[in-house]
Amino acid sequence: MTRPSPYSPEFREEAVQLALKSSKSIAQVARELDMNPETLRTWARRHEREHGNQSGPLTVDERARLKELERRIREVEMENAFLKKCAAYFAKDPR
Repeated sequence: MTRPSPYSPEFREEAVQLALKSSKSIAQVARELDMNPETLRTWARRHEREHGNQSGPLTVDERARLKELERRIREVEMENAFLKKCAAYFAKDPR
């Protein structure tokens, strides 16, 4: 059985965010936080694995999907505008 971690989940998340967003190395950040660099490196790897590397460029498939979704959004917005005009037309009082 492993012993409980002395680090809270909040501390872990803040440390990982600091390490990933800082221009400093993980080892430097770990030293500043007075912890083992390998522990912080493990947390950072786990975080990237769970949340993905969202800072990288889009793949060809992602770009194609994005383009298709943008086209669909434009189409739905045009349909929505048309339906608003129809609703306004039919809502007029026929006096």
